[in-house]
Amino acid sequence: MEKNNTRSAKRWTTTDVTRMALVTGLYVAVTLVLSVFSFGVIQIRLSEMFNYLSLYNKRYIAAVTAGVALANIASPLGLIDVVVGSVSTLIVLLINYKITSRIKNMKIKMAVTACVFAFSMFTVAGQLTILYQLPFFLNWWGIALGELASMIVGGIIIYWIGKKVDLTK
Repeated sequence: MEKNNTRSAKRWTTTDVTRMALVTGLYVAVTLVLSVFSFGVIQIRLSEMFNYLSLYNKRYIAAVTAGVALANIASPLGLIDVVVGSVSTLIVLLINYKITSRIKNMKIKMAVTACVFAFSMFTVAGQLTILYQLPFFLNWWGIALGELASMIVGGIIIYWIGKKVDLTK
């Protein structure tokens, strides 16, 4: 009986799944509404702010990953961006979760997260290099700067929301 209670404590409730679906939907909506800036060599994807939610609750790792996969269906790169984008997002979110798990100060956690995600943009640069023969390091630099800008603006928004709403739920 006790073993069963432990197992059920790890399952997602209907409320959990609803919150995750909301985050997934918001990621997709923000990406597509701002699609002019969301894809390509110059990317400022404001929806990347949802990456910060994993700092509050690890279940949002799945929600953001699903959001990236669904949003990338609209990518000019096609199916490769759905697969590579969502897999790399999942990996980076997991790595970032591990890196930041012992940091207590949320502002420092967010700064680390912004840097980790900016660095991780080598995956997008790699796709553009392979598919369009664009210069890797120039792409990486440009996309990383766009990601950093997105994460800074998004970090301010999520930090402010986190002060008003309990994002750990």
